This record gives sequence, structure tokens and C-alpha cells, in this order.
Amino acid sequence: MFNAKAYQGLIKELEPYKATLVAVSKKKPADDVTEAMVEGQMDFGENYVQELVEKKDLVSRMARWHFIGHLQSNKVKMIASCVHLIQGVDSVKLLSEINKEGKKNGRIIDCLLQVHIASEETKFGFSEAEAESLLLFPELAEMTHVRIRGLMGMASLTEDTVQVRKEFHGLHSLYLNCKMMSMDPEAFNVLSMGMSGDYRIALDCGSNMIRIGSMLFGVRS
Repeated sequence: MFNAKAYQGLIKELEPYKATLVAVSKKKPADDVTEAMVEGQMDFGENYVQELVEKKDLVSRMARWHFIGHLQSNKVKMIASCVHLIQGVDSVKLLSEINKEGKKNGRIIDCLLQVHIASEETKFGFSEAEAESLLLFPELAEMTHVRIRGLMGMASLTEDTVQVRKEFHGLHSLYLNCKMMSMDPEAFNVLSMGMSGDYRIALDCGSNMIRIGSMLFGVRS
């Protein structure tokens, strides 16, 4: 069940930051997404390709689907026609595959580069240097069916707020550098960082897109 009261409170909290809320609906039924849309929420985050594909056919076409999980290259074709934003691009190979499927579907697919900023080695993403290098990659100009809109990152899973703030500040600085290096600085305007446990810190550090699940949909089984 979608928590409308929590949603309205969160929307008010986001107003001064002009930040976009992505409601993370993974492992939640399509009915919950529909309830959220009645309240005005249009951006939804999914971690699993099959779940996104099944869910999109059960709710309004006005929903904007963000893929926020680790995306395998061989599954890009399943979401290429419907995804609004792929937030976890973590390799040149994946970006190339997205471009190929974008061309097949006659559309430009918006993407974020995922940057590894956390202390845990289990998280995916480019290093800061790799992200900057990719924007200068000559072949990038030939990928005419992808558009890099910004960066995404996940802070360490820790109660040490000083460390989390440091990681978010670092990603914000990288975002500003990358924006200047981008082929289209005006379109390079998304910094997705912050989840239920750390979104307030992320907003203070410059995030303009947060990904919230349990606050809105309750704890997942």
C-alpha cells in the first residue's frame, strides 16, 4: 500500500531543492504504483528487468520508468522501448549496447553514469577518473542513440554521517566537472544520489534526484 501521507510530506520537503523524486517500486504490486500515480507521482524505479516489463503493462502509460539496478547487456533490449532513464550505466560495453537498442527502437535513451563512491567493493560503478575519461571518449560522439544526462551514486551503508557527506560532496564535485566536460552541458543536469536513509544529506550536498522506496511503499518482504 502506498503511503500518501508520507508522500505529501516528502514532496513538500523537496520543494526548496527542486529535486525529482523517484519512487522505488521494486517488489511492490502494480496497484501500489497506480495508487501513487493518483497522488501525482509519475517517476518509478525498478531493479529487475522482468518486473519492470510486466508492471508497465498494468499501469498508466504516463508512468516514467527508471531502471536503477545493475543492468546486464543482454537484457537492454527488453526495456529499450519503454525506459525513461537508465541510472546504472557502469561500463562502456553497456552504454554501447543501449545505443544499439536505442537505434533499433528509433529513440535516444537517456542514461546516468554510475560512479562508485562507497567503501563497499560490492557496489558497481566507474571510478571518478573513468567517468571523466568516458566523456572524452572519441567513440562517444558516434553513439547517437544514447544521451548521458548526469551521474548516479550510492554512499556507503554506514551510520557515519561524516563519511556519507564526504562521499556525496565528492560526487557533486565530480558532477560539476563532468558537466563542463560534457558535449551537451545543458542536458547534463541530473545528479541522482540519496535514498531513504541518507536523502537529506544528499540534498544538502547538491542532489537533484532521490530514490525512495520503503518510506513510501513500506518494508519489502
